[in-house]
Amino acid sequence: MNNSRVSAPHPVNEPVLGYAPGSPERAKLWARLAELKARKLDMPLFIGGEEVRTNRRVDLRCPHDHAFVLGRAHEGGPAEVQKAIAAALKARREWSRTPFAARAAIFLKAADLLAGDWRWTLNAATMLGQSKNAHQAEIDSACEFIDFLRFNVRFAENIYAQQPESPRGVWNRLEYRALEGFVLAVTPFNFTAIAGNLPTAPALMGNTVVWKPSGLALYSAYFIMRLLEAAGLPSGVINLVHGEPAPLVAAAVAHPEFAGLHFTGSTAVFRGIWAQVGAGVGTYRNYPRLVGETGGKDFVLAHSSADPDALAVALVRGAFEYQGQKCSAASRAYVPADLWPKVRKAMKDMIASIEVGSPEDPGNFVNAVIGRAAFDKIGGFVDRAKKNKANKIVAGGARDDARGYFVAPTVIETSDAKSETMVTEIFGPVLTVHPYPENKWKETLKLVDESSPYALTGAVFARERTALLEAERALENAAGNFYLNDKPTGAVVGQQPFGGARASGTNDKAGSQLNLLRWTSPRTIKETFDPPRDFRYPWLARDPA
Repeated sequence: MNNSRVSAPHPVNEPVLGYAPGSPERAKLWARLAELKARKLDMPLFIGGEEVRTNRRVDLRCPHDHAFVLGRAHEGGPAEVQKAIAAALKARREWSRTPFAARAAIFLKAADLLAGDWRWTLNAATMLGQSKNAHQAEIDSACEFIDFLRFNVRFAENIYAQQPESPRGVWNRLEYRALEGFVLAVTPFNFTAIAGNLPTAPALMGNTVVWKPSGLALYSAYFIMRLLEAAGLPSGVINLVHGEPAPLVAAAVAHPEFAGLHFTGSTAVFRGIWAQVGAGVGTYRNYPRLVGETGGKDFVLAHSSADPDALAVALVRGAFEYQGQKCSAASRAYVPADLWPKVRKAMKDMIASIEVGSPEDPGNFVNAVIGRAAFDKIGGFVDRAKKNKANKIVAGGARDDARGYFVAPTVIETSDAKSETMVTEIFGPVLTVHPYPENKWKETLKLVDESSPYALTGAVFARERTALLEAERALENAAGNFYLNDKPTGAVVGQQPFGGARASGTNDKAGSQLNLLRWTSPRTIKETFDPPRDFRYPWLARDPA
């Protein structure tokens, strides 16, 4: 029996390792890369604690070396989704009543395992399967995922501690129940940490989960499940099912016990799921919770007082780290015409020194985009931009798929602030810059706000405080994560809760307790210690005659 009020260890952001030549972390990571490449994994579904294999399998290949097969993943269908739902519902009763300290201990253990030897495994898997270089893998699949696991426990503690007032003779309590039913987690390819957080955050709050990962990130998803198993996660709490997305999601959303969706992906897909839920809303036991982080057309706006060198670095890092395949990546920029020549030269010089290639070569800053479809889509944007007379290719513009799906970091200068690459999400290493007349600052603020349906991240560069304040006010609704004199990427758990509104999602802020609140259904309990024994109130007595 637990008669103590426990408190989990205070979370601290996981230190980012440097992977410098000769460092122990570089030696360990490269050794693990070699180990994983020497294996050909057979990746099953995980349903109710069992490994499920089907007669449908797909090869998993390295985006930077598409001839190299990492292994094969078994694909499920609606039947496997139904089994996963049944397993989740079966596990729910015991898991939802498991003491919080016991649930939390599993995820804290997973964090400690990941901070140890599992770090090299998950980083190597992310490098090979998603073509991230060592630094991008480190800040994602190691540090951010560890931070989610540790900070979410503290956020949950804070939620549970929020209790109502109790006057004399009464004890009021709030019980934060798990949702009634199961949660569907649909995760993207671009962040292993997001793939880990979307199923584990609801699970921490007592929910059981059916997890549908991106088909482009099954390799790291497999190791996430193995990590959670090693940490002691009970069978059926998180069930991994992969296969053709549309029928899997449709089967889950159609179930009457569907209780919530934790989603990161495209705006179009999220809206489609929302429509399915709306059409079936009368069939559910409860109104499902829909939490989504979707698209972005993230901006960088410079004032004439901006530091041109800092701006150039922010644009290069913000646009081209992980090949621009971050929902927060800088994709459109507005630079004063009087500042642009210096910024353009600095950017061109930096881009000329950037090496593009395999993440297994530590000298490569830019690696491959995730696959053939992305390669062709990004190339189409660049080809059309080249034909637009309003545009000029400042840097890049080339691509090569002979061995891997490589797209050169590309900067487009445009005189048309509404050209295709200025307003449409690309999700690749393409940045379009619109030089604006330096005396049109106020008009450009309005242009930035109205040029995109998205509102995920944005950055403003200025040395004048009045300009920063004016931008904060004018762009109040243009970005859920707003950066002053910094690139619009790199949100850290516990420091910058992440999420956007408008077409960018429900803004439920992953990396904060706001997100975890969505996975609870509170119950108010009032206990009266000495209840009345007479129905009559004092006011019923008449005045004396």
